[in-house]
Amino acid sequence: MLETKIHNLTLKNPVMTASGTFGYGEEFADFIDLNRLGGIIVKGTTGERRQGNPYPRMAETPSGMLNAVGLQNVGVETFCNEVYHRIKDLDTNIIVNVSGSSIEEYCKTAAMIDALDNIPAVELNISCPNVKKGGMGFGTNPDMAAQVVSEVRKIYHKTLIVKLTPNVTSVVDIAKAVEAAGADSVSLINTLLGMAIDVEKQRPYLSTITGGLSGPAVKPVAVRMVWQVAHAVSIPVIGLGGIASAADALEFLMAGAKAVQVGTANFIDPTVTMKIIDGLEDYCKRHKINDINDIIGII
Repeated sequence: MLETKIHNLTLKNPVMTASGTFGYGEEFADFIDLNRLGGIIVKGTTGERRQGNPYPRMAETPSGMLNAVGLQNVGVETFCNEVYHRIKDLDTNIIVNVSGSSIEEYCKTAAMIDALDNIPAVELNISCPNVKKGGMGFGTNPDMAAQVVSEVRKIYHKTLIVKLTPNVTSVVDIAKAVEAAGADSVSLINTLLGMAIDVEKQRPYLSTITGGLSGPAVKPVAVRMVWQVAHAVSIPVIGLGGIASAADALEFLMAGAKAVQVGTANFIDPTVTMKIIDGLEDYCKRHKINDINDIIGII
């Protein structure tokens, strides 16, 4: 009833977890059955260990959350040598979010992940700043986005998902560029750039001043962008941004997403993914839908 596909990946249901909000999955094992998930996208992994940005780096906002964690992670070698062996036998799709500050770093990390038998896909985070281009995000320019995807495509042989930033004039142009460069799927949206100020202390809440806005506040923007991209590319689209219920997930599916990712809601309710899966099953039964794919893209 709920099975869907993203390129060569078969998902038992369209509910995945968003990178950076679910750790490596094992952190949530006491709360939910990880094997029920369609997929787990682990936290952003870079070529070397990163400590992330100084604190404070998270702040609550009306209907959302700002974060500037800064890709804190153990690095790809530690992931491959230690973390991978703890999660590789889960009965779900384990996908690694790959991040970097240069094309060389993206390629190094993707190549090491490619060698892991039980990791069937990577999600390329092209919202990262390109240090060789003055800090401009790879994903904000079609040519730069295509270049990094093209280079990773040469050395990565499994399903390649590219995560798109919403902080652009035309997300469709970026989606078309990465599709032409070899992406097997796109996921969107990443966080919107935002800022919040503590008026009593007269300074920004975040040490980095600005950060990524996620949560319910971004959902209408995300649904709109998913709808636009789904009509512009032929590869599968994965939707995310403010999903906290089965109804939220259904909006994205009806807009054209083949699957969804749940992010910020995991911080509020660690069992939310199970409730969404149950809600999708209930919706299909109530509406006599035998295959969830029958409603994908009906808008």
